[in-house]
Amino acid sequence: TQVLRKSLQRGVVLSTGSFLIYEAHKLISGFAEVHASFKVEDVLEQADYLYGSGETEKLYRLLVQHKNSDDAELLWRLARSSRDLAQLGSTSAEEKRQLTYDSLEYAKKALEKNESNSAAHKWYGICLSDVGDYEGIKTKIGNAIVIKEHFERAIELNPKDATTIHLIGIWCYSFAEMPWYQRKIAATLFATPPTSTFQEALRYFHMAEEADPNFYSKNLLFLGKTYLKLNNKKMALLWLSKAKEYPAQTEEDKQV
Repeated sequence: TQVLRKSLQRGVVLSTGSFLIYEAHKLISGFAEVHASFKVEDVLEQADYLYGSGETEKLYRLLVQHKNSDDAELLWRLARSSRDLAQLGSTSAEEKRQLTYDSLEYAKKALEKNESNSAAHKWYGICLSDVGDYEGIKTKIGNAIVIKEHFERAIELNPKDATTIHLIGIWCYSFAEMPWYQRKIAATLFATPPTSTFQEALRYFHMAEEADPNFYSKNLLFLGKTYLKLNNKKMALLWLSKAKEYPAQTEEDKQV
């Protein structure tokens, strides 16, 4: 994929005559409006190229310039970019915290601009979960139902989105392995505490792989981990080997 560099070259001849100045002003205004309509497309194209190239810092610098945009496509990408930057090993603890909260605000704004945007729901759920890491286990568990609702809405809007299917698998896995003291907290927060099983998590991980084979190193990892939880070492070895051999492009791939 190559970034398509669109250049709109327009010349306007200005005159000292008031009539010509007025007409030129109208003409320039019209061109500005046309240029603005293309600008979002250009930024999105550049952003997707940088994301695919693993250029985390360059991508963030590009998108943060548009943090006041009203475009949901720009905003959810900025939320994702802020989160990716937060996860870099070179990012300080203080910067990571700020970026984590910023990412939630960008995702929230994306949803406000377009409730029917599947990616905005997905990244709102992800970023809400991340913020829970700073606000304690009660908040994290308390947000669990909301997070899953946004993931389910994202799939409803885009049924073939493998990453969101994977995220519901992660949600199920987390509740399946939840320790007793966290279950006790969950019982105080919900009349019927959310629960899940490793079998249910496995089903979602396989569904994600079927939707887009080999799309994500972490899905391969969790297929292996889930099979280990189910005492199926043969299948665990198969998927963990695939995760190990996955070509690492991002920081997360390296961690996997």
